[in-house]
Amino acid sequence: MKRISCFSKAINSVMVFVVVVLCLLEPRSSIACTRILYETGDKTYITARSMDWSDTDAAMAFWVFPQGMERNGGLGPKSITWTSKFGSIVISIYDAATTDGLNEKGLVGNLLYLAEADYGSAADRGKPTISVGAWLQYILDNYATVNAAVKGLKSDPFTVVGADLPNGRPASAHIAISDPSGDSAIFEYLDGVLKIHHGKQFTVMTNSPPYDQQLAINSYWNSIGGQNFLPGTISAADRFVRASYALKTSPEYKKYRDALASAFSQIRAVSVPLGMDDPDKPNIASTLWRSVIDQKSSRYYFDSVISPSVIWLDMDSVAIEPGSKVMTMKLDTPMDTGGEVASKLSPSEPFKFLAPGS
Repeated sequence: MKRISCFSKAINSVMVFVVVVLCLLEPRSSIACTRILYETGDKTYITARSMDWSDTDAAMAFWVFPQGMERNGGLGPKSITWTSKFGSIVISIYDAATTDGLNEKGLVGNLLYLAEADYGSAADRGKPTISVGAWLQYILDNYATVNAAVKGLKSDPFTVVGADLPNGRPASAHIAISDPSGDSAIFEYLDGVLKIHHGKQFTVMTNSPPYDQQLAINSYWNSIGGQNFLPGTISAADRFVRASYALKTSPEYKKYRDALASAFSQIRAVSVPLGMDDPDKPNIASTLWRSVIDQKSSRYYFDSVISPSVIWLDMDSVAIEPGSKVMTMKLDTPMDTGGEVASKLSPSEPFKFLAPGS
C-alpha cells in the first residue's frame, strides 16, 4: 500500500509539472489582470484587483446605477431582460462593458480576461442572450450574496455573447465575485459549458489558463515554498502564484488603515510598470489602474497609475433609490488630488453594452 501511495504521489507531481510546462509554452493574451480577496483581523473582507491593459485609451469611468433600472442584454430582441434590484457603483471600459463593481449589499464583481473562454453558440443553446459587457452588471443588479448568485446562475439562464473590443481583441472573460461574509465564486465558460468554483478558498484569480489549471500550478509551487523561490514573470500563472503566496503570508490586520494598506500593497506587488512593452512578447501589458473595495463600509477605492493620489466613492454618498439619475465620472484623465469624489459625478445616459459589429 505504501508503494502505491508513493507511486500515486509521483504521478500527481508529474501531471502538475506537465500542466506547468504546457502553460509556459502556450501563447498568452495581451490582457492581464489579478484579483485577490483579503481577510482582515476583524473578519471583514477587502477585494482588490489590477487592470492590466494594452490600450491606454480604453475610456474608463465610474458609473452609479440606481435600483429599478429596466435592463437588457444589449443584443436585440433575443436579449434577456431584467429590472435592477440593487443599486451599484461600477467601472466601465470603452463605455461598453462593466468590468468591475460593487452593489449596495456589498457584493463585489471583477471581470478579467480569459483567452480560453468559449460561451457556446447562441443558436445551438437556444437561450436568451447577454453581451459579455453586461454579464457582470446582471450579477450586481440581481444578487445580494455570492450564494444567491451561484444558485441563480447554476441554471445557466442565458448565453453570453462576445464581440471584438475596440482594440481588436476578442472580449473573452471570466468573473470573480465576493461578498461581505468572505464567500467567493469564479464563473467560467469553457467549451460552451458554465463552470463554477464556489467557496471561501477561491481568493485569487488571474487570467489564462482556466481556473482548474491555475489551481494545479499553484499547488505545485506551494510544495516548493515561497520563502525560497517564487516564479517571477508577469505571466498570469506566475502572478497567480505570487498573489497567492502574499495573501497567505500577509498578517490579518485589525486596524483599518493597516488592513487597507495590506490589500493595496499586495495588488501593487503584482502590477506591471507603466510603459513596459516588448514587441516579441505581446502578452505584456501595463497596469493602468487598481480598485480596492472595502466590503464592510462599501467604500470603492480607485488607484490610477497616472494620478498621484487615490480617489474613492462611498455607497452611502451616492443616490441609488428608484428614479435617481445615472451618474458618471471619467477615470482616464489625470487628477492631482485624491479623496472622496461624489461631487465630481455628473448625470448621463447609461452606456450601451458591447455588441458584435458595434
